[in-house]
Amino acid sequence: MTETDRPAVRAFLQQHRAAQVEFLAELVRVPSDNPPGDCDPHAARTAALLEALGMTVERHKVPDAVARAHGMVSATNLVVRRRFGDGPVIALNAHGDVVPPGEGWTADPYGAEIRDGWMYGRGAAVSKSDIATYAYALLALERAGLARGTVELHITYDEETGGEIGPAWLLSHGISKPDFALGAGFSYQVVEAHNGCLHLEVEVTGRSAHAARPSAGVDALEAASAILAALYAWRPTLAARASKVPGIGAPQLTVGLIAGGINTNVVPDRVTFRMDRRIVPEERPEAVEAELRAVIAAAAAAFPQAGVAVRRILLATPLTPTPAARGLTELLCAHATREMGEPVTAGGVPLYTDARHYAAAGVPIVLYGAGPRSIEEANAHRADERVPLEELYRATTVVALTLADFLATP
Repeated sequence: MTETDRPAVRAFLQQHRAAQVEFLAELVRVPSDNPPGDCDPHAARTAALLEALGMTVERHKVPDAVARAHGMVSATNLVVRRRFGDGPVIALNAHGDVVPPGEGWTADPYGAEIRDGWMYGRGAAVSKSDIATYAYALLALERAGLARGTVELHITYDEETGGEIGPAWLLSHGISKPDFALGAGFSYQVVEAHNGCLHLEVEVTGRSAHAARPSAGVDALEAASAILAALYAWRPTLAARASKVPGIGAPQLTVGLIAGGINTNVVPDRVTFRMDRRIVPEERPEAVEAELRAVIAAAAAAFPQAGVAVRRILLATPLTPTPAARGLTELLCAHATREMGEPVTAGGVPLYTDARHYAAAGVPIVLYGAGPRSIEEANAHRADERVPLEELYRATTVVALTLADFLATP
């Protein structure tokens, strides 16, 4: 399978750059923060923009009760299907929900300001830019006379809360049955592997007592502190387990939330904390969880009067390279290398994405989309998130040419 050039694709995308930028700006201007996860308004606006481009948009509303059960207010998945002829179906998935803006911005998080060739705004890089990338790549394919295969756009709204009512919902309910998939990217790199992730909540319970007589109580914070100390003492051992996949690195452990206590003059009767354990592709998720629970239990044994309960919040499995996706990966690398003017290779990233839901359903998937040289340059999930418009144009060209070659080859 070799890459080819298609002048009609390039000409169309060159002529529609301004329209593509305005399309992305409209996506950025409509807030879709998750939490709180009230994303129906953004889905409605996105659907209207796609329909204005001549696309037929299916709206798959997630029942509000189901959305609430997954920590959201509302979510509607959007699907566009374009059949060019017989052949494989490839789904292009990007998410429209974003993390809240936070502090420290020098631009309006919803302003879509363009400064020195970069568009600033929450979601500009992750991953509203790839909604624009994939939509305009599909438009370019229509102009290129493609005669084989089907392309679907999957625009979902729960990536920031796990993807269970986004891609997993579309696949498990039979709404889509793709043969291959391409997921939103972050940078120049073609991504074929990423970390998994385990979130655990630890609840330590004791018995309250007046601070004048602390011996009458059971100090939950004391027990929690001992468990935390044990976790932090154990954490450096993870450095010896680095993945062999380029770009992944070693497993990581972070305690990100802690809460508890009643008042300054009361022995705390309850403390909870949550941790994030990143899982490299070589690890087995069930073994990772068992090991972490064992560390907690060993430390808790020194406080027999305290109750310790461990609850799983999230388990995201790692994405690993698959032979079935190799042809797509090679085409992406070849076209990206030509467009970027420098070698673009496939590797892994130390985070997790919705790609795992496609992989779990047996759908070979690779990640690629608009972005700068690194995630850090995009300020992803930080203040002043941004995407370079030149890379938006290049990534769209890469995706369109890759799909044209991939689908045209029997």
